[in-house]
Amino acid sequence: MELITLSNICKTFKVSQRPQGRFAALRGAFLRQTKTIQALDNVSFSINQGELVGYIGPNGAGKSTTVKIMSGILTPDSGICRILNRVPWQERVKHVANIGVVFGQRSQLWWDVPVKDSFDLLKDIYNIPLPEYSKRLQELTETMQIGSLLSTPVRQLSLGQRMRCEIAASLLHNPQILFLDEPTIGLDAVSKLALREFLKTENKKKGITMILTTHDMADIEALCSKVLVIGHGKILFDGELSELKQLYAPFRCLKARVSQHIEPFPVPEAEQVSFHGDTLSVVFDPGKVPAHALIEYLSHHIELNDLVIEEQNIEAMVAHMYKELSL
Repeated sequence: MELITLSNICKTFKVSQRPQGRFAALRGAFLRQTKTIQALDNVSFSINQGELVGYIGPNGAGKSTTVKIMSGILTPDSGICRILNRVPWQERVKHVANIGVVFGQRSQLWWDVPVKDSFDLLKDIYNIPLPEYSKRLQELTETMQIGSLLSTPVRQLSLGQRMRCEIAASLLHNPQILFLDEPTIGLDAVSKLALREFLKTENKKKGITMILTTHDMADIEALCSKVLVIGHGKILFDGELSELKQLYAPFRCLKARVSQHIEPFPVPEAEQVSFHGDTLSVVFDPGKVPAHALIEYLSHHIELNDLVIEEQNIEAMVAHMYKELSL
């Protein structure tokens, strides 16, 4: 069932430009110049119930603008957006009761009061019944391991601690949809792993539909099966992550350690073969030669020790795709 539908959404912003040269400040005071930026250009996509979707693109591509429109913060210039059969900016009160939003660089918690006080205030804002609130708070506290943080003012929390509390706050009212705008920004490796595991559990256990914007491609690989790619305000790709890899990163790299020094030799159907000390690297296309056939061929010619097959670096793949599709 389609939960989110965007059709031909457009959004522009006017940005002031400062004059250059001598007396620029004086000229700017009397003659203000503006430039129109096309943040979103006929953006269309749909998301089904229970999907965990990665929304990726370079800085300034339009990711955050899209999230703000879907959450009801911004009104588009034109186009249709329906979420849970509502128009977000027209029915904001009903809309926000069913969504949660986490902005990695903004806080919904009150800076100078303990975390628990912010949670209690959100309970009143969302009119959460006390028994339901107590049960959900205990569940989130245990899962996110924030019990020891509840009495600490938000300003005294580390970034990782605050983000855990932010996500718990966004889920207190059991939303059907969760928007996550760069939630792992600045987090250490341990915090990222814990957050990814929590989001996967909430998605499967509660069926919460999640839209994740991030620059961390490891987050996309770990969490998302479907991806949307945006560049210059236009949707460049809408489909499965496996399809994206197949289109823009079809090659694999077989790396094997050999027991002794060997002279270079040709490998049929390989895209590239290289030797570095005791390591042999073979770049190949699985569509042309299956991995097992390649391993069998190599084992007949050399003695293989440790062996691993790696996919192409997804960050390099996405950077290449931005460049190719944005032309």
